[in-house]
Amino acid sequence: MLSGKKLGVRSWFQNDGEPALKNFAGFEYYYWIMSTRLIERQDNLPTLDDLVGGIHLILTLPRLLRRRVNSKEAHAEHSHRLAHREDNFLSLARQAIYANPVSPYLRLLKAVGCEYQDLEQLVRREGLEGTFRFLYRRGVYLTVDEFKGVRPVVRGGTTCHLRPEDLRDPRARLHMVGLTGGSRGPRRPVPIDFALVREHAGEMLLELEARGCVDNVCAAWNVPGSGAIRRMVQYSLLGSPPARWFSLVDPAADGMHPRYLWSARAVKFAGLLAGVALPSPTPVSIQDPLPIVHWMSQVLKSGKIPFLHTYASCAVRVCQAALAAGISLRGAQFTMGGEPTTEARLAVVRQAGAVPQVHCGSGETGGFGRGCMAPQAPDDVHFYRHRYAVVQPGEHAKDNLPPRALLISTLLPRARMIMLNVSMGDQAVLSERSCGCPLEKLGWTTHLHEIRSFEKLTAGGMTFYDSDLVRVLEEILPARFGGGPTDYQIVDESTEDKVPRVRLLIHPRIGPLDLQAVRQVFLAAVGDGSRVEQVMMMAWRDAGLPVVEREEPRLTAGGKVQHVHREFGKTR
Repeated sequence: MLSGKKLGVRSWFQNDGEPALKNFAGFEYYYWIMSTRLIERQDNLPTLDDLVGGIHLILTLPRLLRRRVNSKEAHAEHSHRLAHREDNFLSLARQAIYANPVSPYLRLLKAVGCEYQDLEQLVRREGLEGTFRFLYRRGVYLTVDEFKGVRPVVRGGTTCHLRPEDLRDPRARLHMVGLTGGSRGPRRPVPIDFALVREHAGEMLLELEARGCVDNVCAAWNVPGSGAIRRMVQYSLLGSPPARWFSLVDPAADGMHPRYLWSARAVKFAGLLAGVALPSPTPVSIQDPLPIVHWMSQVLKSGKIPFLHTYASCAVRVCQAALAAGISLRGAQFTMGGEPTTEARLAVVRQAGAVPQVHCGSGETGGFGRGCMAPQAPDDVHFYRHRYAVVQPGEHAKDNLPPRALLISTLLPRARMIMLNVSMGDQAVLSERSCGCPLEKLGWTTHLHEIRSFEKLTAGGMTFYDSDLVRVLEEILPARFGGGPTDYQIVDESTEDKVPRVRLLIHPRIGPLDLQAVRQVFLAAVGDGSRVEQVMMMAWRDAGLPVVEREEPRLTAGGKVQHVHREFGKTR
């Protein structure tokens, strides 16, 4: 409810035509709640709330686009955030946690007797990372299932169930509602503040300057929705709107909710109001990325450098198509994120002559790492320590949090979600080192590499870690039977009748194969280790797992090709 008041159209505006802030908080709350409910709906019928969301976008976006980000401003803001990490976090904790009665972190902190004054003293004495390690050991953390609301948070006598709105920063504005990628379960709503989009644009500018990529011709290839819109807006704020917007799914296709087409049109119209020419989405299927290959080739022939922002598996598909067509992409650049970036995937991009740049993040956090220019590992990234802090359980690991699990905390206001020692289900090698690359000069001295999921694939009474299957899917099977790093995929179906079903999908383009031979090689590879792994392999073999099928690897709702794809609530 809107505080018992009617929110008429006239009350949305002041005399100057800008939204009335005193009423906008109520409107934004309504928009968030209704968007959350719409995500849970199964029909594709447009509603009044879709129309309201489109109007909201048109009203707010032009003002943002008119104020460009410049280098001097971006450097000054970045330096200030780095120099005031502790103060920024304490301000966030005071206003978004201790002054927020619905915050789940407030209940956890109170349960261990940590009042705000205690937290402040701890931060001043131990530093941020020392504080987060101390709090983790006392039970102040969230596992990935707790964070996503799959399981209740239980710490001793304290129990709470999370809702998406409980993790919002109450000070943040709500301009759009995004969705998580759906890699680890149903897609969840994520609030988006345009001020945060602007901050991320500044970070993008700093990185592009460090890499010498400011003048590149940019494009994006992703799925329709808020992520695509954010990317276009960020480039536009740098004065260089994307030249093309390639969409993995046609927003106008049958079965797509009308809001995707409407939002694309609303963004383009808002750009016109701000004097910014934004592209319309061009549908390009992951099965036929040649239109993108031709676009990149044309840009190269014009003497410029094409720069495509997409998922790691999509970058691989573009380069495979270029190699098959005999088209050189020498000098082209890719930002590859959203999925594990392995040596096998990078090798395909380099074979096509292109330059890969690694990016890591999540729908809940946004980006939190950029690829090192002097890497020690294929996915070596500089962690965004001005915006986040990260610690690991180490010797205090738990069953659902291994020693190298990443526990992330937000330090700045307007974050998509407030996070305090939150696990997103990933682990990595964490280090502080001097690499000498230009990104280090930005104060990003924390490095992550070998970033992998530590979630498990359990079927037939046996359990394998997702990360243990990557080498088999990307190296062993392609070397033996052909294909590349995106042509093999494990599908874990969580069926309603609780019957385990694990399938090994092989892309049909590889050609005729002996499926029984593929299964034998797969089982031999996953069992090639300890005696325990051999026993697990034999259990899977006797249970008839996995079932090998000729089928294109599945995409997540966010358009990614994961090594292990999970489908929830399937019926047999």
